[in-house]
Order: sequence, then structure tokens, then C-alpha cells
Amino acid sequence: MKIAVLSRNSTLYSTKRLVESIKSRGHEAVVLDHLLCDLIIEASGPAVYYKGEKVEDIDAVIPRIGASVTFYGTAVVRQFEMMGVFSATESQAIVRSRDKLRSMQILSGANLPMPRTAFTNYSKEEKSLIEHVGGAPVIIKLLEGTQGLGVVLAETRKAAQSVVEAFHGLKARIIVQEFIKEAKATDMRIFIVDGKVVGAMRRTGMEGEFRSNLHRGGSAEVIKLTRIEKSVAIKAAAALGLSVAGVDMLPSSRGPLVLEVNSSPGLEGIEKATGVDIAGKIVEYIERNQPKKRNTAKINA
Repeated sequence: MKIAVLSRNSTLYSTKRLVESIKSRGHEAVVLDHLLCDLIIEASGPAVYYKGEKVEDIDAVIPRIGASVTFYGTAVVRQFEMMGVFSATESQAIVRSRDKLRSMQILSGANLPMPRTAFTNYSKEEKSLIEHVGGAPVIIKLLEGTQGLGVVLAETRKAAQSVVEAFHGLKARIIVQEFIKEAKATDMRIFIVDGKVVGAMRRTGMEGEFRSNLHRGGSAEVIKLTRIEKSVAIKAAAALGLSVAGVDMLPSSRGPLVLEVNSSPGLEGIEKATGVDIAGKIVEYIERNQPKKRNTAKINA
């Protein structure tokens, strides 16, 4: 097979590991910067050109689409899908996961446990908004934030009201979320491939830091999940239609709570913490679905 990794940087750990795994299993690997892809749409059928050359004979793509380029990146994935190319992560699933509000609505509709969350259209009732999630302290998040950026812990009601007012004054879309004190700056990242848990780690924030993101200096260690934790993670990925996903969950007194489901989870932290060849698991998933040219007339674009 010829498998394309859609990535803006071929030197990134995740991209390099995917290329290594593709080649080690006897396939051909190419890295395509999705922002350099031109999409041709005409009566004879869709096509993709890369740096002036028509892209042909691609059997599958592995999207590594950054949050800042979701619109164009998912358009490229969708173009490949319309050409009958198998995608490890479907374009519409990426779109669902990137819209934090929509993804939480879907997870809630699937009756998955999650921190209580409130959203409003620039309401002046900041006090009511805070009370809806159980009062201070609360977490306030920008809907467009990633890797822990745009996330604020407001420890008092007055501080929370001030932060909400400031964001609303800037016309920034935010959500207000229940603070889970007993999590103690830890969370779980569970990696799902094809409906199965292939790796799990506990992430712990730096001293004095309430966010556990590894990008912000947090540490990671391998963990063994409970049956309930596995079940919740698998159901969360399935609810968003993600075959490859990183599910972030918080431990709480009422059980695991889903924070977010990531459609382009990094491989470095999870592989180093668990020692599992996650990249190889993704390639194996593609192998199980090849050769399988899809009927483009049935694709839900």
C-alpha cells in the first residue's frame, strides 16, 4: 500500500513514527503538507495536486491536522475520501471533535459522564452561569483553546465573574466548567484505535499548576484502567465517530469524567509512557481496512 501522512512537519515525533511503522510493515510512506495541497473539483471527479503534481495511487491517509488549520485540513481529507481513499480518521469526525461545544453536546446526548458545563451567548448573568456548574472555583475555557492554552482557573465567584466579563467583552466564546478538586491536577489520556484501548497514561501537572498537559511541563506514567474507565473511553470515541482518538478523562468521586476527545492525539507521550507501538496499531488498523475502495456516491460530505 501507499499511505500518506497528512502533516505540516515531517520532523515531528508523531509523523516520524508513523512513517517508520508504515515502512517497517512493507508499505510505501509519503508525507504531504495538507496546506500545500490544491483541491480540484470538476465533473470528471475530484483530484488533489501537491506542489503542482497530481497525487495518485494513494491507498490510505493518516490525518495529522492541527487545530489552527481544521477547515482546510478537513477539506483535504474529505477530498481524498471523495476519491475513494481510506482515511484513518474521517473528516466529519475531526470536525465534530474540534468544535468543543458540539462535541460536548454529542457526549452528553450519549449519556457519558462529564464535568457540568455551561455556555451562553454573551449573557450578562455571569453569576447564574457560575452557579449552574456548582459555584466557584470554576474552570473557564476558550472554545478555540488547545494544549491547555485559553484555560483559566477562577478560585472565587468574584474572580470568575471578572474573567467571564472580560472574555465576553472581547466577544470570545467560552464555556464555564465544574472544577473537579479531587482530580488534584491529574487526568488520564486513553488512546483508542478501532474501538479498542491500545494505551493509557496518567498525566500530572507541575507543582502549582492545575493543568496536566505535557506541553505545559506535566509528567506521565503508565496506568491500568478499570473496566468502567475503558468502557467510557471507548464509548466517547465512538460517539464522535473517531476510529483513532485520544480521550482525556478526569478521576472524580463519582467516577471517570470525559473532558475532551482529541482527533489528532500526539504519539510521543503515550508511546514513551507505555512502551506500546501506537503508530504500529494505527497502521494495522489501516491494513484491516484495505484494499477497500469506497463508493464515493454514498459518502456523507
